[in-house]
Amino acid sequence: MLVIEPHAARALEWRAALQFLDHEADCVGTAAELDWPLPQALRWNAILIGEGVSRADLKAVAARSTAYPAPLPLLVPEPLAELALIGDAALVRLPLQVRYRELARALTEAGALAARPHEVSPLLSMYRPSGTSTPIRAVHRLVEQVAPFDTNVLVLGESGTGKEMVARHVHELSARAGKPFVPVNCGAIPAELLESELFGHEKGAFTGAISARVGRFELAAGGTLFLDEIGDMSLHMQVKLLRVLQERTFERVGGSRTLQADVRVIAATHRDLEAAIRAGQFREDLYYRLNVFPIQVPRLADRIGDLPALTEQLLGRIERVTGQRIELAPCALEALTDFPWPGNVRELANLLERLVILHAGQRVVAAELPERYRPAGARAVPAATAGLPDEGIDLRDHLTQIEQRYIREALARADGTVAGAARLLGMQRTTLVEKLKKYRLAAVDVA
Repeated sequence: MLVIEPHAARALEWRAALQFLDHEADCVGTAAELDWPLPQALRWNAILIGEGVSRADLKAVAARSTAYPAPLPLLVPEPLAELALIGDAALVRLPLQVRYRELARALTEAGALAARPHEVSPLLSMYRPSGTSTPIRAVHRLVEQVAPFDTNVLVLGESGTGKEMVARHVHELSARAGKPFVPVNCGAIPAELLESELFGHEKGAFTGAISARVGRFELAAGGTLFLDEIGDMSLHMQVKLLRVLQERTFERVGGSRTLQADVRVIAATHRDLEAAIRAGQFREDLYYRLNVFPIQVPRLADRIGDLPALTEQLLGRIERVTGQRIELAPCALEALTDFPWPGNVRELANLLERLVILHAGQRVVAAELPERYRPAGARAVPAATAGLPDEGIDLRDHLTQIEQRYIREALARADGTVAGAARLLGMQRTTLVEKLKKYRLAAVDVA
């Protein structure tokens, strides 16, 4: 653990409490004592914020905690929690008067967040699905209608459409927003382990159960449990889940104590559950329990008009995490608009991440897109001496591509020095500097 607490006595109290719960702790007084990005973050499970931390420090830590493959969970005192709701920060709320049991519960919740498989890019972890097209406006209306109620919700849609975003948006608009949102991918957890994952287990319940474990239903107490890929759940587990939904109680594996399931359940799947029922692969009674309020998330191809705004939003999120940005030329944006997007929003986010890595700080044209996304007339940058293609070209973009290509090649030959590249291109150094700034290209000695 990393503890940030400016008051030395309180920092020692936190360290002692964490050691009692078998956690080691590094303590610092302010965020300024840390070097960002944090190399130590690879060995920390979470960051605990003391109540003496300044608001500026808290906001800085919350923003920077997301710049890792999985955001570092933050344990934050309740009065300061709202300040830490920044971007993709993974938040665990602490009461002001923390007892050992409450701290142990918070550490378990933080551990679940840290260990959660991030199959969906953190760039997609926005609570409100973006766009103004008719299909996505319909989704917004449904979310706003159902959020105030504790009704079970079934989110339907193809893989990569952003079903978890919709579930998070329902949670954030509900009365449970201040409590945990706990996701479980039912298809990613082996069937024999899913029961323990959902309900927890007692020490000695089975071979390898060397200690008791809190399940996701307990972690989500008072909040929302999101069961992703519910269509992949085994029939055996479907029976157990149905019982919990009916009786609102459950027991840990190997335990006899009845626990209350004070959670709102939102399920999601890309499968046709009615077809699965006919095939005997999904229980009809469970389907009707879950399908109280269905929300269909549209494919990206069905709301392609949202792509420019969605692209800009995703690029903004990439910039906040990486500090890098690209600009898409009109021809590139047009090419992406014409693409069918079988992978939906997830595929778009992955493409933009790749383009930022390859072309950081640059203007990307259609010919620089991966071949899969290029239109037929932009499969390669035509040579300057080539004839005019039958389908014509965008002359402005074509000349821009040629100029950028030669500038990059000249910089490479001159080892990144502007003076050397300018000599190879037969232009003044000041002229080349202006072009580098215009195209956001990097060089060693730009001034």
